[in-house]
Amino acid sequence: MLENPRSHRVRAVAKLHKRSARQETGLFILEGPQAAREALAYSPETIVDMFATPTAMERHGDVRAAARDAGIEIEYATESVIGALADTVTPQGIVAVARQAPTSLRDVFAASPRLVAICEEVRDPGNLGTIIRAADAAGADAVVLTGRTVDPYNPKVVRATTGSLFHLPVAVGVDLATAVDRAHAAGVRVIAADVGGGDFLASRHLLAEPTAWLFGNEARGLEDSAIALADTTLRLPIFGRAESLNLATAASVCLYETAFAQRAAG
Repeated sequence: MLENPRSHRVRAVAKLHKRSARQETGLFILEGPQAAREALAYSPETIVDMFATPTAMERHGDVRAAARDAGIEIEYATESVIGALADTVTPQGIVAVARQAPTSLRDVFAASPRLVAICEEVRDPGNLGTIIRAADAAGADAVVLTGRTVDPYNPKVVRATTGSLFHLPVAVGVDLATAVDRAHAAGVRVIAADVGGGDFLASRHLLAEPTAWLFGNEARGLEDSAIALADTTLRLPIFGRAESLNLATAASVCLYETAFAQRAAG
């Protein structure tokens, strides 16, 4: 059992909270039973190490069984060690180290996608994690992240996806203009979500076709140069007195409306 939270091994894993260490090693941290459960179910080959307290393993026997079936040995650790490894204030007793497994942009659009989310300069980890989760829930084919977007392997992003990071392809560090070119070559219309766009309700018929939504920065939205790359720009209507919608909420609406339209069209 790992007992010393200051040991070299524990410190080496804890360094993965920093982007520089994640970039250098190609590894990242995921914590909690839900993240472990989804990683074991969908990407067990990416898991390098798994640490847990005996109490957590008693409580989450399904995680223990899934790890055993995947041939992954769980290393027991004390609460203090898990606390040193985890990013949360109140860890749930399970921390794993996994290999990053991004998808190439070429593969995303070679698969003839019908619904894609492209994130340009999304900086808030919670927002990005929620967009990935919403894209997964709406049945999107992939999420594409430009190089100006927060690292999807940031612990806060990983937690916010609640496991969806392991469910659909995610392309990382992409050039926006290249992403749009790939989308067009694959017959996918690119729609920018922006408050200066056209009436969403009047353009819902467009959503039945293969669509890539382009979402921008939380504070500034999309730059004019980014909007110019899109085929059209739409805004969500505000029927009440709210000043605006949170980015992740707006993205969820756009993705679900597209999923509804595409399924209605068969």
